[in-house]
Amino acid sequence: MNNTSMSIHQLWDNLLSREPASVIAAFSTLDKQEQAAVLAQLRKMADEPGWHPEQRKSADVALEELGELNL
Repeated sequence: MNNTSMSIHQLWDNLLSREPASVIAAFSTLDKQEQAAVLAQLRKMADEPGWHPEQRKSADVALEELGELNL
């Protein structure tokens, strides 16, 4: 995430917004290493126990949208 990009809070708000355009726009601000870390975290949120059901659903939506980018 470069200096001109959004804050980490804004980034995750957008990634978990369930709004396809916001998810993709936020993800596209990241470099490849950051994208890999975000994808790993989203997979944890979607798959591991202990996350709130709404967080899991938001992570699932983000993963679905990002999967359409053929990452």
